[in-house]
Amino acid sequence: MRRTLTTLGLRGQPVLVACSGGADSLALAAAAAFVVPREGGTLGALVVDHGLQADSADIARAAAEQCRGLGVTDVEVLQVTVTDRGDGPESAARDARLAVLTDAAERGAAAAVLLGHTRDDQAEQVLLGLARGSGARSLAGIPPARLARPGSPVLLVRPFLSVPRSTTEATCRDLGLSPWADPHNDDEAFMRVRARRVLPVLERELGPGIVAALARSADLLRDDADALDEAARTAYLRLGEPPWPVSGLTDLSGAVRRRVWRELALRSGAPSGALTAEHLRTVDQLVTHWRGQGPVDLPGGLRVHRRGELISLANSA
Repeated sequence: MRRTLTTLGLRGQPVLVACSGGADSLALAAAAAFVVPREGGTLGALVVDHGLQADSADIARAAAEQCRGLGVTDVEVLQVTVTDRGDGPESAARDARLAVLTDAAERGAAAAVLLGHTRDDQAEQVLLGLARGSGARSLAGIPPARLARPGSPVLLVRPFLSVPRSTTEATCRDLGLSPWADPHNDDEAFMRVRARRVLPVLERELGPGIVAALARSADLLRDDADALDEAARTAYLRLGEPPWPVSGLTDLSGAVRRRVWRELALRSGAPSGALTAEHLRTVDQLVTHWRGQGPVDLPGGLRVHRRGELISLANSA
């Protein structure tokens, strides 16, 4: 916790901790309650009631009371309505939670919201990326810190990405805290739960250290992905707005060019969750394997087409 505050320039700043009442977030709240005031900052806690279970209000109240028992006096319970827009209930709950946490942080002029993801969560994220055949950005896992949303002054910070889940559970036992066990964590309808159950098998069959190795791979791939993203942003600015000459694209490496396509699609309104590697590969073939093929449709009603030596983007509606 101290290292995170120092590295991100958060010492002496107002920060908030998001607490679900689970072992990870309770241990996070305990660490923050001990460290943040000693570093000259102020701490509040936010508990989100998703309303997805009959007793969700009681669970939220219990989490808030445990935060107060740790010495956090400013505790707020936030209620959200979760609406699944097609990406699944887990994604919908996450989006609703992050939105309400960001709103509360901006309203209270907090510098950051602390989230309780652990090294095990990071390993699960990398394993899911491998299972989906994702690229380097997905395999880079959960970022330790990022802006809550574009233009926001609030950081979402995960101080425990190097901490194993067993440590947060032991911390709660040592401090006499009573973590809530989310039944969704045992529901195999969620792919993340199935990945969580695979990790012990990998540890047993391939030897100890798999979780740490996957998390370490995420750190290394994040550096690579950041460098490629920066190269793609530079290339995008050099190209300007479409139409683009094919000659200006063939000079780019494939890894950079695919990121340029992604940047173009996102800036033009394609939903990020619907944009796949196959979409980007097909668009890239307009440069690498041009045989006079027709336009490529992208999510968000977008269409990329090549006419002669120019590649353009249009709305397909």
